[in-house]
Amino acid sequence: MRASNLKFSQDVICAFARFALGVAFLSAVADRFGLWGLHGAPSVVWGDMVHFLAYTRHLTLLFSYRVSLILAWTATVAEVLLGLSLLVGYRVKTTSVLSGLLLVVFGAAMAFATGPKSPLDASVFSAAAASLLLSFQEPDRFTLDARRYGCR
Repeated sequence: MRASNLKFSQDVICAFARFALGVAFLSAVADRFGLWGLHGAPSVVWGDMVHFLAYTRHLTLLFSYRVSLILAWTATVAEVLLGLSLLVGYRVKTTSVLSGLLLVVFGAAMAFATGPKSPLDASVFSAAAASLLLSFQEPDRFTLDARRYGCR
């Protein structure tokens, strides 16, 4: 394979990883606000913020209710910002590291509260690994970073 074809393939794979991670973050947030349907509907995990807050409380029982509430809203805002940044390719290296760390913390909380099967079944650590791998790549040609800094 020629170097230009290899570079293009690498860019497409990185763009796919960014897109998959970004959409996953935004999909989880959409679920919290009932955009995938109401609680109890097929394939809906939370369906509203109340059920998401209860789930967060379950994962953060070592903390006070107030801290759990702050963590739930902080995670929600972070997932929106990280998801959008990944989709458009804005500050990909930083966004990828922050996304990976958020996912590792979430996976660890899930494992601590519910056992290791839950985060493994949800591929939380796989997503964290993909995110962290992205942080070692140069911005692909489909990012805002590449346009801003003339990469590629």
